[in-house]
Amino acid sequence: LAVSRRSFPFASRNRIKEKARRRLREFDVGDKFSLLPLPKASVLLPLIVREGKLHLLLTLRSMQLRRSPGEVCFPGGKSEATDKDEIDTALREAKEEVGLQPEKVEVICRLVPGLDKMNHLVTPVVAFIEDTFQATPNPDEVSDVFVVPLEYFIKPLNYKPLPYKTSAGSLSWMHCFMYDDRERQHSYKIWGLTAHFAVFLALVIFGKRPTFEVNYDLDNLISSSEKNFLDLYASLFERKKSNL
Repeated sequence: LAVSRRSFPFASRNRIKEKARRRLREFDVGDKFSLLPLPKASVLLPLIVREGKLHLLLTLRSMQLRRSPGEVCFPGGKSEATDKDEIDTALREAKEEVGLQPEKVEVICRLVPGLDKMNHLVTPVVAFIEDTFQATPNPDEVSDVFVVPLEYFIKPLNYKPLPYKTSAGSLSWMHCFMYDDRERQHSYKIWGLTAHFAVFLALVIFGKRPTFEVNYDLDNLISSSEKNFLDLYASLFERKKSNL
């Protein structure tokens, strides 16, 4: 009996992972957007199974950084000439920032990219990491590492949309979550592109309607997410042309 009780969490953890893998592979864009003529960056979306639930690992940027100091983000950064592809970039950055060894990472897929404030093409790389992972943050880049239940990004306790001007100059809304980590007695603000990727990941894996508005056709999530991105990309080029 002792053996079966021990193996049960293992079996249920494998079931949770397998279900998520199946869903994620349907949404894998591979290198579909890799040739777009924009500077490249990647982020790793590390999934962990804890207490029978999927959690997402996030970092808090160091206050010493020039860009977005003290903001919540995923491990990641700009691509370097030695990186083979977006996956390579995400793994290298995660190792540099939080001490995550690439061989301890099970990469599942690449999702539809986003554009950051500097108009980098940012590719989210989704992966599983072990629940035993102990982060060793690089203090020059990361001041904190924490996890949030993935379900929080479709059923949040504290959410508000923030208005912002798109690169095309029109008014839009971005997700903003406040997450209270009781263990750490700290409240984290998760917004912008980081929140955008977290929401999309939760929509893909759970296939449920969120408790707030999203600008996707939830019945056609793959095509509508790609269309949203291509519209954004097109508006960027319209703007570049009009600035000439």
